[in-house]
Amino acid sequence: MKSNFGFIREKLDIKILILFLLRRLPEPVTFDELTGLSMCDDGISYFDFADCVADLVKTEHIALADGKYTLTEKGERNSAVTENNLPLTVRMEAERSAHELRTALDRSSLITTSRETKAGGGVTVSLSMSDGIGDVVSMELLTTNERQAIALEKGFRKGAERIYNELIELILREGAKES
Repeated sequence: MKSNFGFIREKLDIKILILFLLRRLPEPVTFDELTGLSMCDDGISYFDFADCVADLVKTEHIALADGKYTLTEKGERNSAVTENNLPLTVRMEAERSAHELRTALDRSSLITTSRETKAGGGVTVSLSMSDGIGDVVSMELLTTNERQAIALEKGFRKGAERIYNELIELILREGAKES
């Protein structure tokens, strides 16, 4: 059921908003991510939103590949022409939401993890963090089992910057003891 408090009332406006958002993202996003961004106005219902996404895929304004949505050239052109039709408050909120997701996606792309089960036992976990030019830190750790390896990957993804800083501080402290 639609709210009477939002600025977006028509499916065309929802479609314009979806294109507006995708135009501001650096990489494809999942349906859930796009949903979270698009619900920035109280006038949008989930079901209307889902219908609009399906329509935009059907009309080739957006593409769906590997479970992620991205803007097509057609969508880019139409968005550039229509996005000013969105109310300013909706555009501002959508920009803020897109910026937050863009920041999270950018960070996520700089942190990589993988694991490999060893024939002789154990699991090697590879963890790295890049600054966009090259690796800032890269390490491999041997763990005893898959559960521990997954926990290491999750922990590193969650706090890579803090872990890097603490590692540097620890190493520098140890080096200062030698002097």
